[in-house]
Amino acid sequence: MIYYFSGTGNSKYIAERIANTIGDKAVSIEVAERKVQLNEDEALGFVAYTAWFQIPPLMREFINNLEVGMSSKNYVYYVASYGSTPGFHGEDARRTLAGKGIILDASYSVKQPDTWTPIFDLSNPAAVARTNEEAEKQITAVIAHIQSHNKGNHTDRRWPYFIKPFTARLLARECQTKHFYVEDTCIGCGLCAKKCPVQAIEIKDKRPVWTKPECTLCFRCLHHCPNFAIQYGNGKTKQHGQYRNPHVNV
Repeated sequence: MIYYFSGTGNSKYIAERIANTIGDKAVSIEVAERKVQLNEDEALGFVAYTAWFQIPPLMREFINNLEVGMSSKNYVYYVASYGSTPGFHGEDARRTLAGKGIILDASYSVKQPDTWTPIFDLSNPAAVARTNEEAEKQITAVIAHIQSHNKGNHTDRRWPYFIKPFTARLLARECQTKHFYVEDTCIGCGLCAKKCPVQAIEIKDKRPVWTKPECTLCFRCLHHCPNFAIQYGNGKTKQHGQYRNPHVNV
């Protein structure tokens, strides 16, 4: 079983490539059962994007509510998708799973286009395509590690875990939905509300309204808006463009 959480398709693509190669099943945590019994030799995988150097809030919540029946022969791995650095994502995953009595055997990372567009620019299609081409090689290497049941923290560009209290405060601040705003090009289609994984958006008077103070910061609403009417923060999201993984739908 492979559990994934994806905002724009990157993590979903990784999970499905792994599943298709090793003969496993990839399922989104948004629809997955919270209780599972593994076969004796079955692998258990997790794939998610990196949110301020750590596990995204919704994946952390899912793990904290997960009940897994397993044996000592199960192989557990975690793959972090990242744009600039996975930070301490691998160690965060290890500790979070340990809190549920699950021993993480290995953690990996794959560099993909960074969808945090308040900072990162995705407006150059050729540059984005090159990043995705390099990601293919990394995913292939990760799959080989998983097939061999290798162990250890193999994430790249690691940051020390002790900075988590600081980055957690930053993440909590950025997760505040007050940072989102809607431009006049909005057509009131409701796609953002439909796709929001935490139901933080409602359509009122044909306009999206964030009805929760915080979200999981997946940016799915911004990157899927057909008129690119949803923006965030400092205004750079408009010039930095939208992105969705070209191989999957989310």
